[in-house]
Amino acid sequence: MLAEAHLSAIIQSSDDAIISKDLQGTVLSWNPAATRIFGFAEADMIGQSIRRLIPEDRQAEEDDILARIARGERVKSFDTVRQRQDGALISVSLTVSPIYDQAGKIVGASKIARDITAREEGQRALRESEMRFRMLADNITQLAWVADRSGWIGWYNKRWYDYTGLAEGDCDGWGWDQVHHPDHLERVLAHFKTSMESGVEWEDTFPLRSGDGEYRWFLSRALPIRDASGAILYWFGTNTDVTDMLEKEEQIRVLLMEVNHRSKNLLAVVQALARRSGCQDPDFLHRFERRLASLSANQDLLVRRGWSTILMDELAEAQLAILGREARAQIELRGASIPLSPRSAEIIGMALHELATNALKYGALAAPAGKVVLCWEETADRFVIDWRESGVPLICVPTHHGFGTTLMRHIPARSLDAQVTIDYAPTGLHWRLDCSLATARMLES
Repeated sequence: MLAEAHLSAIIQSSDDAIISKDLQGTVLSWNPAATRIFGFAEADMIGQSIRRLIPEDRQAEEDDILARIARGERVKSFDTVRQRQDGALISVSLTVSPIYDQAGKIVGASKIARDITAREEGQRALRESEMRFRMLADNITQLAWVADRSGWIGWYNKRWYDYTGLAEGDCDGWGWDQVHHPDHLERVLAHFKTSMESGVEWEDTFPLRSGDGEYRWFLSRALPIRDASGAILYWFGTNTDVTDMLEKEEQIRVLLMEVNHRSKNLLAVVQALARRSGCQDPDFLHRFERRLASLSANQDLLVRRGWSTILMDELAEAQLAILGREARAQIELRGASIPLSPRSAEIIGMALHELATNALKYGALAAPAGKVVLCWEETADRFVIDWRESGVPLICVPTHHGFGTTLMRHIPARSLDAQVTIDYAPTGLHWRLDCSLATARMLES
C-alpha cells in the first residue's frame, strides 16, 4: 500500500502528462499535468477515447500505437502534435508502454506526454536564424568563412565555392592553401597563424586562384568572436576582391607621374625663359630657381601620396633638403606626422622654403654656431607652426618687403585665414603661423 501511495504521489506531482488507456484507446486515468497540458479536466476524459487529443490528419498514429502495444512493443519517445481542448495544436514528445495484468496479459497502455512547445519554438528560431545567416552569407559579394579558435576553417559561403570552383568540403581545415599563389603562401600562412595564436585581428592582401585558373587580388580580414569571458570561440573571415581597385590605383599613379613629369617640364621651360629674358641679376635668378625647386619638391610629395594629404614632417624634410648636409644639421624638427591638404602644404612649403633660404643667407644658418628650431603642433581646433632662429644675430634686417615677405606672411594669412607674425629680433628671426586645424586639413572639392 505504501508503494502504491508513493507511485500515486509521483504521478500526481509529475510535470508530464501520465495517461493510461485500454487497448481500444479509452482513457482509464488522467493526472493533473495532463489537464494543464491539454486543457481537459479528468472528468472530461475518463471513459473517453484518447483520439480526442489527436488531430484528424494524425489519427493513423494512434492506429499504429495500439497495434504495436497489442504486440507487446514499447513505443519509444517520438515528437508529434496533439490538440488541446480549445483546438490549439501543441507539440509533445510521447512514450507509450504496454500494461500487463497479473497473468502477464496486455490489458492497456501507459502514455507519457511532455510539452515540448518551448523547445520546438527555440529550434524553429534557431533554424530561422541559420537560414537568415545563410541567406546573408551566400548573397554578399565577399567570400566568407568561419574558423575555430586555432584557425581551422570548417565553413565557407557559396561565393567561395562559386569563385574557386572547388566542391564543398574540398578545402576544409587548411585546404585553402591549394588556391593561394605559391609566391605568397608562406608569408600569408605565417601571418595568419601568428594572428590566430595572438588573438589579434588579421588583415592581409594576396591573390587567390579562381576556378578558371585566373589569379585575382583579395583584401582579407578575420575578426575573433569571443564569449562572455573574452575567450575566442571562432574567427569570422572575409575575402574582398580588390583587383579592379588596385588596377585603377596603378593607373592613377601612372597618370600622376605623367602629370608630375609634365609639370616639371613646364617649370624647366619657365626657368629657361627666365634665364633668357635678359635679367642681369644673378641673385634674382638664383632665388627664382630655388623657388621653382620648392614647387617641384611639393609636386613630388603630392604624387608620392596619391594627391591626397601630405604629412607635415615629410613636407618640412622635403623643403629643407635644399640646404645641404651642414646647414640641415643645424635645424631641429619637432612635431608629429600631421596630415595637411595639398593646397595647405603648397602654401606652407613655400613659406618654409623662403625662411630656409633667408636663414642661409642672412640668419642663423649663415654661420656654424647658428640654430633653427622648427616645431608644429595641433590642439583641439588649431594648427600652429613655429620657426625660431638663435645663436647668430641677424646679419641684415630688411628695410623693405618684397615677394619673399608675401610668401612668408601675406599668402598664408589670406589663403589659410591664418595669423602670421614675423619678428626680426636681434637674437634671431621668429616666424609663427596659427590657423584653424580644419582649414589646414580641408581637401579641395
